[in-house]
Amino acid sequence: MNQHVKSASKNGASYSVAIDTGGTFTDVTLVDRDTGRTWTAKTSSTPQDPSIGFINGISEILESAGVEPSKVSHVFHGTTVATNAILEMRGARSAMITTDGFRHVLEIGRHDIPRSANMYSWVKPARPIRPEDIYEVRERLDASGAVVDELVEADVVEAVRRIREQAIESIGVCYVHAYANSAHEIRTREIILREYPEAMVSLSSEVLPTFREYERSMVTALNAYVMPLIASYVSRLEGRLAEKGLSAPLLLMKSSGGVTGVETVRREPAHTALSGPAAGIVGAEMVGELAGEPRLITLDIGGTSADICLINGGRPDLTTNGAVGEWPLSLPMLDIHTIGAGGGSIARTSDGVLTVGPQSAGAAPGPVCYGRGGTEPTVTDAHVVLGHLPRTILDGKLDLDVDGATRALETSIARPLGISVFEAARGIIDIANNNMMGAIRVVSVERGYDPRDFALVPFGGAGPLHGSFIGRLLSMRCVLVPKLPGVLSSVGLLISNLRNEFTRSCLLRGPDYDLERLAEGFRELDEAAASWLTAEKIPAENQDIRWVVSMRYRNQGFELDVPWTGRQVSGESLQQAITSFHALHRKLYTFDQPDTPVEVAGIRAEAVGQLGRPDQPRLDAGMRIEDAVSRSQKTYFDGELLDCKIYSRRLLGAGARISGPAIIEQLDATTFILPGQVATTDPFGNLVITEG
Repeated sequence: MNQHVKSASKNGASYSVAIDTGGTFTDVTLVDRDTGRTWTAKTSSTPQDPSIGFINGISEILESAGVEPSKVSHVFHGTTVATNAILEMRGARSAMITTDGFRHVLEIGRHDIPRSANMYSWVKPARPIRPEDIYEVRERLDASGAVVDELVEADVVEAVRRIREQAIESIGVCYVHAYANSAHEIRTREIILREYPEAMVSLSSEVLPTFREYERSMVTALNAYVMPLIASYVSRLEGRLAEKGLSAPLLLMKSSGGVTGVETVRREPAHTALSGPAAGIVGAEMVGELAGEPRLITLDIGGTSADICLINGGRPDLTTNGAVGEWPLSLPMLDIHTIGAGGGSIARTSDGVLTVGPQSAGAAPGPVCYGRGGTEPTVTDAHVVLGHLPRTILDGKLDLDVDGATRALETSIARPLGISVFEAARGIIDIANNNMMGAIRVVSVERGYDPRDFALVPFGGAGPLHGSFIGRLLSMRCVLVPKLPGVLSSVGLLISNLRNEFTRSCLLRGPDYDLERLAEGFRELDEAAASWLTAEKIPAENQDIRWVVSMRYRNQGFELDVPWTGRQVSGESLQQAITSFHALHRKLYTFDQPDTPVEVAGIRAEAVGQLGRPDQPRLDAGMRIEDAVSRSQKTYFDGELLDCKIYSRRLLGAGARISGPAIIEQLDATTFILPGQVATTDPFGNLVITEG
């Protein structure tokens, strides 16, 4: 345990609580950092106001553990508020101020269409900021940052006056080449706050100080678009924590896999666009480390979506070419691929064709089997009909309506297709599994990796139900089900470190690279990173800063990110980066061009503040495997009904061995093991599933 954590423990505050808010359930995990003891809870999410589900979860788990609020040293949170606002286009009405002649950058975008779209019928979606809410002012910089035309402040005053008259509360500022010189944007903010003190301002030179006008404009627009929503949400969280007597700092998960303080989130809320999925990847990384599996493919299945990520060598990759919904989000984020496939995905028929998702029953009304008013069959209902789920879940808190699920499948799927209910249910599961397999191939096969060389880590509420199927279909080495699969995202929050990224454009062309300019750029980023870590009260011995360089071949349009060795700039360290770039290009695209000059396009400093990980206790041997059996039921597999034992996971000790078909139940998720597979409990409580 590092010094930062010990100081909290000295004051008697040795507990940390993590809350991950999903579409259907809010997952909560409490850990005693001194002993490693863990408590978990699942409460219903409250989409109308996620802060209610947030505080309900905290209240429930503190009460069940008998822990006073004053004993909590950290509150970690993963949220989908920004994600959902972007996906559902329900952010705040926003305005943008830009350079004269560049009003339509967002509308023009790029000359491409989504990969899955029909090029003849695709319609460009409405932008987060309308052209009529974008105001041009006279100013101009060149690519080096030199002033060509001074900022005309009267233009800014007039734009702000018109924005204020329309009561638009959030304003983005994005000037051409502001990444090279932020002076005009900073002055514009001063004028905005003088003329309109209530306004929220997002500067491109702070959110994403890199070249490419469309991507920088879009990130600035999205940051402004969700800023009022996130600021209000964070304020409500702080208020509810104060009412509960919790004075511990609130840390929110970023898309890059680290947490940060609320003030950073208020300024740059777009960094939380993949907050929830990122926390799960951090938790899966730890699971792989404990199991001795450095090569993982993670599969996080919730009620609405499935998030897939590849971890090679123990660390997930960051990308700056990510997207949320229709929009590019060129911020550093974990390389996660998301599809609309989850436990709540709705199955329908059209012209004799069965489809599954992407529409979801969500938290309300949810699957038919939940008995909350749902009428359309979902993936979860198919699992219930096939006998993959026990009749009661959530530790007896929810009785599943098996008859209702069966009737829904019979009426909506089986009868229209002229097949049995079991065949309809298995068809739904097969389609969902194949959709997920396709997504896994995107992050593996299409990037030069063979899934057979990796272990699959399924988690989320529905992940362990599909993991055995996916592992078999892709012939993966094993399926590794975490000890707490349903709340792994909240576990990931508990072991996360503080993290922030500082980027800038820096175009250098060889063979005579300007090493002094490169060193000066890294030095400025290094100073900014160190200042941020110090401001976050991270002791010097717990600070870690890593460098990354973006490279491309001359005349290429996009870059690849390569880790920089050490924190010194020299001809040798640059050559090491160039060699790594060639190797990465060859791996991704099957070729490299050693004789083609390599350009440096950008640099990044990644600041990490180590918060320390709680100890992970080992599992005892436990009782006889027969004593862990609670009951049995029938499960449908390959045209026949088989006897299937149901095991209580909390009674499984280290070394327990279970042959499929079997169901392993616990509070946060249910694991289904196929016939012919064997599951073994490892020393840390993870289930290792292999073909028998």
